Amino acid sequence: MRFFHLSDLHIGKQLHHYSLKEDQEHILGEIIEYAGKLHPDAVVIAGDIYDKPVPSAEAVTLFDDFLTRLAKIRPQIPVMIISGNHDSADRLRYAAGILKEEKIYLAGSVPQKEEEHIEKVALKDEWGEVNFFLLPFLKPAYVRRLFEENPPETYSDAVNRLIKRENINFKDERNVLISHQFYMGSYLPETCDSETISIGGLDQIDITGVEPFDYVALGHLHGKQKVKDEHIRYCGTPLKYSVSEASHTKALTVVTLGEKGKSVKIEEYPLHPLRDVRKITGKLKEILKEERSPEDYVSITLTDETDPYHPKEQLETVFSKILEVRIDNTRTRTKWMEAEELVLKTPEENFADFFEKMQGRTMNPEEETLILQILEEAREDE
Repeated sequence: MRFFHLSDLHIGKQLHHYSLKEDQEHILGEIIEYAGKLHPDAVVIAGDIYDKPVPSAEAVTLFDDFLTRLAKIRPQIPVMIISGNHDSADRLRYAAGILKEEKIYLAGSVPQKEEEHIEKVALKDEWGEVNFFLLPFLKPAYVRRLFEENPPETYSDAVNRLIKRENINFKDERNVLISHQFYMGSYLPETCDSETISIGGLDQIDITGVEPFDYVALGHLHGKQKVKDEHIRYCGTPLKYSVSEASHTKALTVVTLGEKGKSVKIEEYPLHPLRDVRKITGKLKEILKEERSPEDYVSITLTDETDPYHPKEQLETVFSKILEVRIDNTRTRTKWMEAEELVLKTPEENFADFFEKMQGRTMNPEEETLILQILEEAREDE
């Protein structure tokens, strides 16, 4: 069983104030070309199809075109899609019944009633069935009605209990989990500026509960990486969505599952963006002489000791898509040194200081957990 592992398309996203429509159209076209050449047994998309819960008509059209082109490849390739934290579950699963007839499977919401279960898609190869379990993004609150007597309080508990109630045959059958959460092993995975991560680590999920799966196709983090084990992986975004990803090498992850008990095979096929995201550092005169890829999205750091005259205006004569211009010289570094005593605190740290000042004591663990939940909910409402 050979399948594509995709996630975090973020269709409709802007990079600073630049539209990425052409860039996304180009990279999705390259994925279609790979699908035509390699003809996988399935395509998995692990959440964050769109960048916003209410995507623009342009974004919806772009994704519709992508699915239409995939559906035209013969023999037909099943496509499995889950919603991420950026998606609207209801909007994403619109017309899911009709699309299922075209072997496009959409899972927008997690089970919320006793009779509901994680959506399962079974595909066959020469070694029998492979069960794909489609688990959309969730929070503990999403499944409290399902576990009314003892509702889960943590993300880990919510995910683990949902999986446990499925009674999956891990011993004899091959099983793949598709999930969009923040999983971690013995250390925190690499994160990027373009991701939405909860404050205080509330959304972290220990991988112990998903380790029995033969492969875990993850979405949410934008850098491709394994989480402790080779078979638990984030495939990363197909494009660079922040300056912090400038050093990333984006690729198409292709997974091959053999017979039960055999290690998975991971292949990465290079993706070639229409425009790159780059960091450039140097003196203004040197940078202005650069002729390589002037259409790229660039973050520029100037090291001139004397501040140049209207540097951005000069740089715009060479680069058409400037994300930011920074100055790094003796003057700016001295300012940073002078400001060392100024400590920037997180909202929860500020509240802890306020609480201690007003109550004359520090918060207990229950109060700390409560304030973290309140701040997280407030952040999502912004």
